[in-house]
Amino acid sequence: MELALRPWRLSDAKALAELLNDPAVHTNLRDGLPSPYAEEDGRNFITDMLAADPDKVFAFAITQDDSLVGSIGVFRQENIHRRTAEMGCYLGRKHWNRGIGTWAVRETSRRIFAQTDLLRIFAETFARNHGSCRALEKAGFQCEGVMRKHAVKNGEVLDVKLYALLRE
Repeated sequence: MELALRPWRLSDAKALAELLNDPAVHTNLRDGLPSPYAEEDGRNFITDMLAADPDKVFAFAITQDDSLVGSIGVFRQENIHRRTAEMGCYLGRKHWNRGIGTWAVRETSRRIFAQTDLLRIFAETFARNHGSCRALEKAGFQCEGVMRKHAVKNGEVLDVKLYALLRE
C-alpha cells in the first residue's frame, strides 16, 4: 500500500464525485458542497485548487497506489491570523480506520511547517466524528476545546471540537 499526497489532476474529478456522493462522507463535511456531487463539480473544485495562490492554499489529493482516496487542504488565514491556517480533510468511507487519515494529517502538517512561515494549523470537527478526532490526536494535534452548539448540519445542532498543532 503506497500512500501519497500529490497535486490534484483534472482526471481525479470522477473519483472525487464518487467519494463525495457517499452520505456517510457528506454528513461530516461543511455545507456548501453540491448534493449530488457531479463530475463537473469535481472539475470546478480541482481547477480552483490548481489556480489558487500557492502561498495561501495548499491542497492535495490523498492517494493509495495512485488511486484517489481522499482530500486534504490547508488554508492560510488573513490579517492578524496570517501565520495560522485551517486544515480540512476527508476520506472515502472504505478507507476509514486504516491509519490513512492520521498519515495524511501528519505528512501534510510536516510539509506545511517545513515549507512555509505558518506557526499554527487548526482543524474543526464535529464532536460526534470520533474517527476524525482520533486521527487528529494521533497526528499530534491537541484539542483546545469544545464549542458547544457551534454548527447546524442536516437540521441537527452540533458541538464542534477545535484542534491545533503548533510549529515546534
